[in-house]
This record gives sequence, C-alpha cells and structure tokens, in this order.
Amino acid sequence: MLNDVKVIICGKEYKLKTSESPNYVFALARSLEAKINEVSSGGSSPYSAAIMVALSLLDDLNKANQHLDSIRDQSKEYVDEAGKSRIERDAALKEIEVLKSKIVQLENLVKLKQLKDSI
Repeated sequence: MLNDVKVIICGKEYKLKTSESPNYVFALARSLEAKINEVSSGGSSPYSAAIMVALSLLDDLNKANQHLDSIRDQSKEYVDEAGKSRIERDAALKEIEVLKSKIVQLENLVKLKQLKDSI
C-alpha cells in the first residue's frame, strides 16, 4: 500500500507516494535538509548545495556497492574453498577407511604367521 507523505525540504513542500513509512520518509527529509544546510552555509544556494549533496550521496552509494560486491566475491571464494575442503575431507575419510581395512588385513596376516610359526 502506498502512503501519501508531505515533506518540507528547504522551505519547499514535496508530496510523495511511497511504500515506506511516513516516519522513515520524514527522517530522510530531515537528514537531507541538514546536509543541504551544511553545504549551503558556505554561501552556495540551496539548489547548488542540493547538487553537491546528491553527488556526495551518489559517491557514498557507489562506494558502498563496490564494498558489497567485494564482500560478495570474498564470500563466494570462502564457499568455494569450503566446498573444496569438504571434498578433500571426504577423500581423506575414504582413504582412512581403506587404510584401516589394510591394517586389519596385515594384523590377520601377522597372526596367521605367528600361528604357523608356533605349529
């Protein structure tokens, strides 16, 4: 369901339709206005300040997306390594079973040889 939300940013009213909660949108508007006011305190117009804030936020978004991509790549590497380790573990467990059966066979051969020698 879409919510009708009115926000005022730098003295101008904006009517929005959004699926987000009004409180969330109000918080975004307050944060944006604070950033614009911070930039425009240097003497630039609210419009110029809004452009600078938009560029800064896009930069933050791009860097966050790059970081997220890096985390995804690293996670994929970890999953791949875990898969390889699991395969190696399974192979080692099979080899252990084979070696255990060889030990049993060798122990039986030793017992047979001891029996033959004792006879």
